[in-house]
Amino acid sequence: MSDLIEARGLTRSFRSGGKTIEVLRGLDLKVAPGEMVAIVGESGVGKSTLLHILGALDRPDSGSYLFDGRGIFEGAPDDLARFRNERIGFVFQFHNLLPEFSAVENVMIAGLIGRRAPAEVRERALGSLSELGVGERADHLPAHLSGGEQQRVAIARALMTAGSLMLADEPTGNLDPTTALRVFEVLREVQRNRGLTVIMATHNERLACACDRVLQLREGVLSPSESWRPGAPSRREVARP
Repeated sequence: MSDLIEARGLTRSFRSGGKTIEVLRGLDLKVAPGEMVAIVGESGVGKSTLLHILGALDRPDSGSYLFDGRGIFEGAPDDLARFRNERIGFVFQFHNLLPEFSAVENVMIAGLIGRRAPAEVRERALGSLSELGVGERADHLPAHLSGGEQQRVAIARALMTAGSLMLADEPTGNLDPTTALRVFEVLREVQRNRGLTVIMATHNERLACACDRVLQLREGVLSPSESWRPGAPSRREVARP
């Protein structure tokens, strides 16, 4: 089976205070279809930068990025917009729901931007909310939802455009540990049921180890995590009496 994602030699740097900060330094990455990969690393090492490039929200300074065998940055701006609207779903630490719209309306927005039929979009949105366990909250405003419910709505919104890939940047970082685990378990179930590819940046060791692979971003490159491994108990769990 061919890789869904193949990035080679990605570099990205930024100017700050008159200095050049190299964030990615010849980074390579391959991800298979239907795989769930955790990206771990200290704050500021470039995890978000990498996700932005993979989602075509940013461009690398050099290197190549193939998605399903196609060079993503070789097309026109309209092609990039279509790629984001049809193939990629984004989930962030903060749900960023529009407060004046209900849960289902927030989910529908992503589909309506793609100029799909409203009736079809609403049906899909309600289905995704039900799949994530918040179908009965579809008509509630974000202010009337718990933090975990709001993030589930945000995941449902991402599913509207995640035809192949979901990029999750600290998706449970703003939740308490119990709620974070519940939200992740729902995401993991949806990922498996849909055969969706997920790349998740996280500081949560327990969630990282529940993914198929754990890669550590350090000094601008990725490598298999030496201390966090799929299926391994977290250090906290090992330390429990």
